[in-house]
Amino acid sequence: MEKKKVVIIGGGFGGLTIAKKLKNSNYRITLIDKTNHHLFQPLLYQVAAAALSPGDIAVPIRSEFSNQENVEVILGEVTEINREEKKVYLSNTAYEYDYLVVAIGNRHSYFGNDQWENFAPGLKTISDALKIREKMLLAFEKAEIAKSDSEKKREMTFVIIGGGPTGVEIAGSIAEISRETLLKDFRNINTADTKIILIEGMNRILQSFDEDLSLKAQITLEKLGVEVRVNSMVAEVNENGVAVGDEFIEASNIIWAAGNKVSPLINSLKTETDRNGRVIVEQDCSLPGDSDVFVIGDASLFNENGKPLPGVAPVAMQQGRYVANLLKKSIPKEQRKPFRYFDKGNLATIGRAKAVLQIGNFKISGFFAWLVWALVHIAFLVNFRKRYRVMTEWIWYYMTFKNGIRLITKYNGE
Repeated sequence: MEKKKVVIIGGGFGGLTIAKKLKNSNYRITLIDKTNHHLFQPLLYQVAAAALSPGDIAVPIRSEFSNQENVEVILGEVTEINREEKKVYLSNTAYEYDYLVVAIGNRHSYFGNDQWENFAPGLKTISDALKIREKMLLAFEKAEIAKSDSEKKREMTFVIIGGGPTGVEIAGSIAEISRETLLKDFRNINTADTKIILIEGMNRILQSFDEDLSLKAQITLEKLGVEVRVNSMVAEVNENGVAVGDEFIEASNIIWAAGNKVSPLINSLKTETDRNGRVIVEQDCSLPGDSDVFVIGDASLFNENGKPLPGVAPVAMQQGRYVANLLKKSIPKEQRKPFRYFDKGNLATIGRAKAVLQIGNFKISGFFAWLVWALVHIAFLVNFRKRYRVMTEWIWYYMTFKNGIRLITKYNGE
């Protein structure tokens, strides 16, 4: 009997989990991704902050399936999904499916102001991280040779827009780099004078945490030298800086961490989405009226007890295991038990040995929370070699405050 075909779009946490869980199953799996690597996104900010190299947090997708013969990996970008034909289209070919899993993640959203991306890059890919890293390191070099105080100040001003975990982690990392790592490296500037401003539109940072932990995180950031502004809305971003309300902040370094949206590819599914483009799925993660198509992870809006699940890696992985189990057992739509998310809590790091942790009503902050954060992230890395390398890098950084990946490779003298 011919094996049924499962097409998975996206090699992130959800897509990789499904493909691996279907090992030794009666399916032929085609995994399609527009990059050749699986990226451990929670540590991407550490590449941007020059603490880790890209190879520490990414692995070639093909290497993950070298010994799994029922998986074919395709490097390419899906341009259309046709549910009537049960095909997905790439630029030069098409793949038929019996079951389709869409696990494409999301990108940063500028809330209708896409022109801001030219001046305020987001952080979703390795390319994004390397661009931010290069610009950050180059800013200090430009400040070192600046001919005026105003130019020096502009180069040494960093504005991070968005007070979620990514924004908080980037702000804390830049604060530590400027006040510890680079402190003795320059002669004409004092890197401790670097101005770091974290802007959040809501009334507090880290909205997914309880208010007391949000406050502790803000206090910790402020002790590191970060200026935290809440209830502040960005009105304009351009090559000279950021307008916040009636104030204009001159800055050469702006980082966007404020919002997300799903790829327009989702529109070809011709199903209901929310304002961020997430597909509203049923309780088995399938599309309404189409039990053969599943959308998981950041691309889906799954409501549990009236609340949407967060766009974090554990959700995508648990949904991946759930869908793989449905497919393995060939469970028909009417017999599928609803997906249930096991919430393992929230973690966010603020800096070296500083983090906040919340699991239900259990909350801690400081060194122990950071230690849990470090162990959890090392455990989630995809292979032992990377776990060992990242652990070694962190121990070295913890002891010396020396980031080892401070290379500028694209400087063109401008």
